Amino acid sequence: MTVPPVELDDLADPAAGFPQATREQWRTLAAEVLRKSGWDGSPDEAEAALTTTTYDGVAVAPLYDAADLPAAPRTTRAPGPWDVRQRHADPDPAANREAIHADLENGVTSLWLDLNAIDPAALPAVLDGVLLDLAPVVLDAGPRAAEAAEHFLRIVEGVAGGVALPGGNLGADPIGLAARTGATVDTGAAVALARRCAADHPGLRAITVDALPYHDAGGADAEELGCSVATGVAYLRALTDAGLTAEQAFGQLEFRYAATADQFLTIAKLRAARRLWARVAEVTGVAREPGRQLQHAVTSSAMMTVRDPWVNMLRTTVACFAAGVGGADAVTVQPFDACLGLPDAFARRIARNTQSLLVEEANVARVADPAGGSWYVERLTDDLAARAWEWFQEIERAGGMAAALERLVPERLAATRARRADNLAHRRDPITGVSEFPDLKERPVSRRPGPGLAAASRGASGGGLPVTRRAEEFEALRDLADAQPSRPTVFLATIGPVAAHTARATFAANLFAAGGVATVTSGPGTDPGAIAAAFRDCGTPVACLCSSDRLYGEHAAAVAAALREAGARRVWLAGKGEYEGVDATLYAGCDALGVLRATFDDLGVDR
Repeated sequence: MTVPPVELDDLADPAAGFPQATREQWRTLAAEVLRKSGWDGSPDEAEAALTTTTYDGVAVAPLYDAADLPAAPRTTRAPGPWDVRQRHADPDPAANREAIHADLENGVTSLWLDLNAIDPAALPAVLDGVLLDLAPVVLDAGPRAAEAAEHFLRIVEGVAGGVALPGGNLGADPIGLAARTGATVDTGAAVALARRCAADHPGLRAITVDALPYHDAGGADAEELGCSVATGVAYLRALTDAGLTAEQAFGQLEFRYAATADQFLTIAKLRAARRLWARVAEVTGVAREPGRQLQHAVTSSAMMTVRDPWVNMLRTTVACFAAGVGGADAVTVQPFDACLGLPDAFARRIARNTQSLLVEEANVARVADPAGGSWYVERLTDDLAARAWEWFQEIERAGGMAAALERLVPERLAATRARRADNLAHRRDPITGVSEFPDLKERPVSRRPGPGLAAASRGASGGGLPVTRRAEEFEALRDLADAQPSRPTVFLATIGPVAAHTARATFAANLFAAGGVATVTSGPGTDPGAIAAAFRDCGTPVACLCSSDRLYGEHAAAVAAALREAGARRVWLAGKGEYEGVDATLYAGCDALGVLRATFDDLGVDR
């Protein structure tokens, strides 16, 4: 067959010849679909019915068009590979050095040294053999930041001929330290380091504006952004008061944000962060480039799980992609076993290769702003920036970030954390491998203990904001179930044929497994006596009816009565509705943690 040549002009408008779709047409079609699920509203209400809101109250609509595109200017990272930054926290200097060299030889381009469990005096041993003129180093020493910085600068200044540092950060963050530990904010040491860097080490920054404490405490994205801007402004004031120019002060700050598996929110958050900081630079009279925000994105600790940790690889891949698309200058991918202790070599390799694949093979970094122009992302960025700016202004009215940490910030984050906890308990925010699709037969993964996320998840010692993980409530029940002499078990009374009960029996089994509770089924049938006999053989005092609504109406009361007579302490029903003899129901959107805790109590498990 001969294909006739196509003129380029014919391709100028691929939509030519097709009827123009309208928003009203979409609403009409959406309303027709919604009515199939029992919704009863007009087409004009369909869009609102499908709109959700973030924890910041930002509306996420089901449809966007050109009218949603804001007029705000875009601030982007220059195209090119981002900095692949690996975190190292092994308290053994020799092991740390070995891991560092392995990373630098296989794709990592900078180092993030967590020195909270390492004596800063060991820095020369840890960095032995590292070419500091090629690999930037970022320090994180908490209350010993000044001491660690001094040891690092001695290394730099002791090299014959000097070292022209290509980047890096001494990691001073007195406000972030106060957020984590409750310490009193003292910017004196941080300011002194900044003055020294500005004078003697122009490639090195002194201060990290770490927003992770607010994310780890359960805060929402705009709250994380607002706290970071307020912290950055506080540091600008301290630095300029000490004699630095505004341009020098901006050049001493690096911002650290959490990247989550919520892809679009992470993209929008990083884009909004640059926009917010550009506004601060504009107000202070600093030009665009000197005032540009330097971003370090870290895959979220809060989203990581101990159970089924392999799923963490999927979470961190999405988060890393979002961080790259969002324009982060440096990205750290937490190894999938970070919650369990010190990551092993395999986990570190997967973490760095995740970035290498996105940068070198997917070429994500070759585009300056991949999400730019997306009606959805642009609107989400704009709305998130507006909410964050409002929160920043509220912090400023309270006296600034240091003052707001005393009451305003903890109370605000506690309210968000409570809403998040409620959604987690009801599985509206599902956690794959933990609250959804748990595997009771999974083999436990163990790692060497260390100052990793597992220790941090128990909360900050000595005060400060709490440190949380979203899976910890479910995982605590799994741990409790595993510690019992025999696994806690619930009997599933499957009424009727397989086709009638499978869906709800599977749902119930997954819900109970989320707390480490096994299930045993009665098999198909409707005879109350046979079901009760199977229940006695199971040896558990808790049962759950599973079937269709029609069969519940015909058999639920009789089966529940038979189970009671056989010794059932509690009878659940998978589904909704009230039936004689049934104590409570479990269904999509129910309080799964409440169901599991009640089940543990009925089984005599001491919580």
